[in-house]
Amino acid sequence: MSHFALLTLHLFAAILFVGTVFFEVLVLEGIRKRVGPDAMRKVETEIGWRARRLMPFVIAVLYMAGVTMAWQYREDLARPLDSSFATLLSIKIALAASVLAHFITAVILGARGKLRSRHTKVIHLSVFFHVVLIVFLAKAMFYISW
Repeated sequence: MSHFALLTLHLFAAILFVGTVFFEVLVLEGIRKRVGPDAMRKVETEIGWRARRLMPFVIAVLYMAGVTMAWQYREDLARPLDSSFATLLSIKIALAASVLAHFITAVILGARGKLRSRHTKVIHLSVFFHVVLIVFLAKAMFYISW
């Protein structure tokens, strides 16, 4: 597959994933007090249902395309401190691995019936800050050097 096709798949999947995280953290949390607990529970249930159907495919495309693109930089990644690009890409990959760990944790907790509102809130906030840094690094690694 061409680099352009991989990049396009990666970007569309990232837009969907990051957009969902932003929506949940910035929009849904902002309306929680205005709509009341019953309406909010219904909204969260329906959004959760849809996300559980869609996100595994989005994440699979996002990570497969990302790993495939990272493969071309394997020599740089073998020496992450030799260049600013390799350092920033390594940090981006570590953050992406952490996001995946968050997602897997949420899936496991949910499957066991142990995913509580507090867990969800903490996971969403953590993933939110991770993806903000990942998006920054995605551009910074091509423009920032030392």
